[in-house]
Formats: sequence, structure tokens, C-alpha cells
Amino acid sequence: QVQLVESGAGLVQVGGSLRLSCGASGRTFSSYAMGWFRQAPGKEREFVAAISWSGGTTFYADSVKGRFTISRDIAKNTVYLQMNSLKPEDTAVYYCAARKGFIRVGSREYDYWGQGTQVTVSS
Repeated sequence: QVQLVESGAGLVQVGGSLRLSCGASGRTFSSYAMGWFRQAPGKEREFVAAISWSGGTTFYADSVKGRFTISRDIAKNTVYLQMNSLKPEDTAVYYCAARKGFIRVGSREYDYWGQGTQVTVSS
């Protein structure tokens, strides 16, 4: 069982930066691939980034590639999403998620979810 809690919500101007954190409980956190997803009002939840259990492999949606960086600190049971050069279209509720095995981009592939944290980018 894995429990996830996101933090780092905020309001930021266009071009600004924000770092989200996702704290995980559970002794087997290190064996889970982790992903970040987001959902804007009236839109479906979409994949943002994912990282393998070891941290050695990462994958990004084209819309955030080069601007966002996912990382994890296994010792702290925490996954991060560093977001730079933010755009208004990045405004959404951001969720972290966990799954056993390899990273995936489909939300249905993930077994555990956090409650979400709001990111708002103002123009």
C-alpha cells in the first residue's frame, strides 16, 4: 500500500517557476514507478512526466519537455516536479501517482493517487 501527498501549490506569473513535491508512505516506495498528471477544468486528466523506480529513466509529455524536470529522492520517499518557464496552459490540478513496474503514460496504469495540488499561471 502506498499513500501519496502532494504539496507546492501556488500562483505564479507566466515564465515563472514552481516545484511540486509528492511524499509517499510505505516501505516499498523504491519499487514503484512514479508519475505526474494534471487536469485542467473541463479537460481530461493528462500525463505530464514519469520516473522509473531507480530514477534512471524519465519520460515527459511533449508539452512540457525541456521545461519540466521530474526527480525522486528515495531516501526521503519523495518525488519532485520542477516546473520552469510556466505558461497559462500549465494551469491545472497536478496529481502524483504510483505503480509497480515500469513507467507508463496512461492514467489507468497507475494504482495509487494523491489528492492533487493546484497550480495557476497568470498572464
